[in-house]
Amino acid sequence: MTTVVDSPAGNDVPPRRPSSSSDPLRFLAGYNATNSARVMAEFTRAAGTAWIDTLSRRAGPVDLATRGLLWWNAMRDRRVPQWHQPNEIVLSTPFAHLRDFTAEAHRSDEVVPTLVLPPQAGHSSTVVDFSPAQSQISVIRAAGLTRVYALEWRPATATTRHVTITDYLDMIDRSIRRMGGRANLIGDCQGGWLAAIYASLHPERVHTLTLAGAPIDFHAGESVIAASTIALTRAFGLAPYRALVALGGGNMPGRAVLGNFIGIQPQSEVSRQLQLLENIHDDGHVERYRVFEDWFKYTQDIPGAFYLWLVENLFWRNLLISGKLTVDGRRADMAAITSPLFLLAGSTDHITPPAQVFAAADAVSTPREHITQRTAQGGHLGLFMGRDALREDWPPLLEAIYEHSVQRPDPTSNGAGATKRKRAATKAVSAPRDTPRVPAP
Repeated sequence: MTTVVDSPAGNDVPPRRPSSSSDPLRFLAGYNATNSARVMAEFTRAAGTAWIDTLSRRAGPVDLATRGLLWWNAMRDRRVPQWHQPNEIVLSTPFAHLRDFTAEAHRSDEVVPTLVLPPQAGHSSTVVDFSPAQSQISVIRAAGLTRVYALEWRPATATTRHVTITDYLDMIDRSIRRMGGRANLIGDCQGGWLAAIYASLHPERVHTLTLAGAPIDFHAGESVIAASTIALTRAFGLAPYRALVALGGGNMPGRAVLGNFIGIQPQSEVSRQLQLLENIHDDGHVERYRVFEDWFKYTQDIPGAFYLWLVENLFWRNLLISGKLTVDGRRADMAAITSPLFLLAGSTDHITPPAQVFAAADAVSTPREHITQRTAQGGHLGLFMGRDALREDWPPLLEAIYEHSVQRPDPTSNGAGATKRKRAATKAVSAPRDTPRVPAP
């Protein structure tokens, strides 16, 4: 569904305050009870399936042991996630790389360059180039936005534990200047609020702004992350978060972030492992499982200073949506943003509920006819690497961005060019097949 916002609101509009933030303990109790029931239901389903399969195949002890060994080996066989589309590093710092995915034949294309800011939550940035068949980068290029770059957030180390929000914003600015001084900015999840802050401080550098699954109003919607953060900070302030960073030697451990994500939706983890056992002889299912697990279970630490800043200013105090956020003495007011705005949310996103994303529409000064809101069917990670979102939801958004990004339309196309680009973007991702999906958070 695509919606054009009717009226942008001013800064005096208060942020939405739903039940998960107004009564966090009650929300968390109900949420955890529901999850526990779902985990038990998944075990019951899997046990029934295994029993029926054992009887139908007349599996003996050796067969069951072999099956279990294959399952165990598949769970333990992890590999480092990789970039799949050809690219080169054109700018580098100890905490980030700028990767250029522009093909040689397209370097002189007269189209505004595009910069992708991936999520940054303890995982590899390769989620935007998840696999050869599921790549956000490929879809962007196929839509005609051929000059495309992505920032890669590097794992934090002892020497980068003091990296701050200022350093990240400076890296974005250096990247855009190197790309020509103005860019289409696409921010996924945490990359989205980072993009919004940058656009607030440097609106002249942002040609269009796209936020996908990005928390802008951190307290809106029914969010377990917002509820748990509010509950913890009300009771202990930042002490629990500082303790985690101290245990990580000055950085937020990626393993702790992963554990938190699994704890938010444990039924997905249980279902993924049980479905692997059920489909252990299905090579296609095992491969899909492996590709996802390689990315999901490969974690990287986050700079401690940066992590504590975002917890205090965004997760806890929710200063971005209120217009009260300051960075190095400068006010990061989203009302300064006037560029075309594209918002994409997942209908069942439990990490970033749609209300957190769509709150951006009321905070910017973009003309209402240039604000697009779209809701994809699915959850959080599917927005960035899911075949359905890449085939159905990203192409129309990217097609509109392309129309904003060329000097003039082709007078001979009579609209055919846009249709062709949409088809090309769709073909950039493999078609969903009638096979069991790997459950993802």
